[in-house]
Amino acid sequence: MGFFSKSFDPVTDLPDLSGKVILITGGNAGIGYSTVKHLARRGAKVYMAARNRSKAEEAIAQLKAEGLGPGNGDVIWLELDLKDPRNAKKAAEVFMKQEKRLDVLIHNAAVFFENYAMTPDGVQEIVMVNVISHAALTRTLQPLLDQTAAEPNSDVRIVVVASDGHRFVSGKPRFRNLDDLNNELKSSLSPNFARYCMSKLMNVLYASELQRHLTAVGSPITVIAIHPGGVDTFSHKSNFKFIVKPLVSLFFVRQDQGAYTSAFAAASEEVAKQREKYKGMYLTPPGKLTESTKVARDEGLAKELWDTVDRFLEEKGI
Repeated sequence: MGFFSKSFDPVTDLPDLSGKVILITGGNAGIGYSTVKHLARRGAKVYMAARNRSKAEEAIAQLKAEGLGPGNGDVIWLELDLKDPRNAKKAAEVFMKQEKRLDVLIHNAAVFFENYAMTPDGVQEIVMVNVISHAALTRTLQPLLDQTAAEPNSDVRIVVVASDGHRFVSGKPRFRNLDDLNNELKSSLSPNFARYCMSKLMNVLYASELQRHLTAVGSPITVIAIHPGGVDTFSHKSNFKFIVKPLVSLFFVRQDQGAYTSAFAAASEEVAKQREKYKGMYLTPPGKLTESTKVARDEGLAKELWDTVDRFLEEKGI
């Protein structure tokens, strides 16, 4: 993972994005922060959708300090709490009152290896944040995405940040109902890691099914799932970072590099030139078409997940 190809660099390889409007979830830290930086520096107006206003404003101030200034794009905070899909819908509605277009939507925010927790809606938190609330956000924004896609020379994309963690899912899971989505995976060696990997499998399945739905109605929108690679977001926290950092650098890439594949999927001209080749596909760093697992390519399983999420949102009136 750390032996990172240098065949794509957003600083030199992204086109001018002036006039483009992009929304990214969880853009105030980690890979999301770097993705915002790469895209805004090319002139895009980027909405940083995040829960905490002060952290988002700190991140925006830091971006400006790092050189995001006159001549670059703009970065705007959008309040979004993915633990409740109603908030995701509300955030989309607020966005649509402020903007008349949406060129790129990036599903970036995620819960990682946390303890099992349930939301008030009876869905485990990692599935709600990583999958369901993003689906609610997307379906609410769909009319604006469609409107933008109908314009001449449009290039509307939806990028789903998944993970090669989906490869660690064993057997064939089912997603028939909420009980299936709420599986604690207690028998796993590390249930927290297993649940994260399962949510990333759901991301890949969701992206491919969303692409099928859009293609079926003649939409030109491109949906891409990506694996950002192994990213070093932790060595600086070590008490022995002078030892840890050099070792980590052999296997993990810097945060800025970890956002390369997101930036490629969101705005690379390569995708625009060969759109059909990238639709519904899975990319690994730094924008390489890669086959996901057989389970992740199971259309029946993708539809099963889609229908369960759809039914849940319908029942909640979202």
